[in-house]
Amino acid sequence: MRLTACLLCSLLAAAGSYAQNDDWGDDEWSDDVAEEGLQWSGFFEAAAGSRWDEDAQTGRRQTLGDFRLRTETQWSGERVDASFKGEAWYDSYLQEFDAELRDLTLAFSPRANWDVKAGRQVLTWGTGDLLFLNDLFPKDWVSFFAGREDEYLKAPSNTVRSTWYSNVVNIDFAWTPVFTADEYLNGERFSFFSPLAGQRVAPNPPLAGIEPEDDFKNGEFALRLFRTVNGTEWALYAYNGFFHQPSALTESFEPTFAPLTSAGVSMRGTLGKGLFNAETTYYASRDDRRGDDPRIPNDQVRVLLGYEQEAVTNLTVAFQYYLEWLQDYDELIDNSLTPTLEPDEFRHVFTNRLTYRLQQDKLTLSLFTFYSPSDSDYYIRPAISYRYSDQWSFTGGASVFGGSNAATFFNQFADNSNIYFRVRYNY
Repeated sequence: MRLTACLLCSLLAAAGSYAQNDDWGDDEWSDDVAEEGLQWSGFFEAAAGSRWDEDAQTGRRQTLGDFRLRTETQWSGERVDASFKGEAWYDSYLQEFDAELRDLTLAFSPRANWDVKAGRQVLTWGTGDLLFLNDLFPKDWVSFFAGREDEYLKAPSNTVRSTWYSNVVNIDFAWTPVFTADEYLNGERFSFFSPLAGQRVAPNPPLAGIEPEDDFKNGEFALRLFRTVNGTEWALYAYNGFFHQPSALTESFEPTFAPLTSAGVSMRGTLGKGLFNAETTYYASRDDRRGDDPRIPNDQVRVLLGYEQEAVTNLTVAFQYYLEWLQDYDELIDNSLTPTLEPDEFRHVFTNRLTYRLQQDKLTLSLFTFYSPSDSDYYIRPAISYRYSDQWSFTGGASVFGGSNAATFFNQFADNSNIYFRVRYNY
């Protein structure tokens, strides 16, 4: 929060300096805004969720219990745009009030082909559908598994983003001065498998990874070069920062975040009657380049292929194939503390999304399925949403995990399978 304020104050000061040299002193609020004030909107939402049975690790059946208020507004001047999106809610699961800024930014264009947006914001890029290769911006996995709106999977960060456009290539650069971790599963709401314990656990107090020091040298840098050629979108990516979950261990076996550098490429275009996308990336675990330190993640190659098409009117079908290839696998097994619990060298995942819209798009039925033949596990997300009016909407769904091995990625959450329901009023 303090960093966001500093970023905004610095940009306001810069804008003020630019104003003196470029007639910005005459940039006043529009007459409409002056007469009517800012236009505010948002929603009230109540959400509830429950497991099938009580989880032996957490001792709870409930998974979700939110009463949430969002308010947002935007202001556009001749040279600068400002936006705000904030939320406050009561979480009955944790029995506490909380609040969050999802957006507090200034956006301006120093030149006609150069855009800058700074402050607290949600960022995303890449081509995957609920699979992220080059999108290394923070995620909120707790909200995702609990059944909150899908938008909450993308968590905000305090970032300066600069986009430069040209006829040759467009350049997107994002700098997050202080590392922002994922909202990862820590045992507070959902249990997970611990290789060191050899079983599913829900630590109390909750798991807390040791984050990098709040130092600019530990900031995150993300770069994207992109261009559309003959209707096909091409992009190159680079990232320097950290793994966003505490998948490494210190020498005293405390969870922490390993340094990460990545590079990748993606494309998206038409194929037949649908859209095809492909994406790949290489994750370089900077502190374990030889792959023989069992406390630090190995390098990885990740590959994604996807296709989406409207099969019949109002029914959209999408498929994805995803591959994780662990590098230096022999070294990993030879040095692992728990070699029998290590993942396979090649992890394969297939996904399928079905979306059917009825009643003039008021009613939407959807089903998203993850299945890993290498892990023999799955994750299924059915959902139904109904827009009763412009103000009222209702959503219900489930998160169902299963498999044959308690240590695999999806099946480790089998005790967390749940159903949820949300009702929202937009104002």
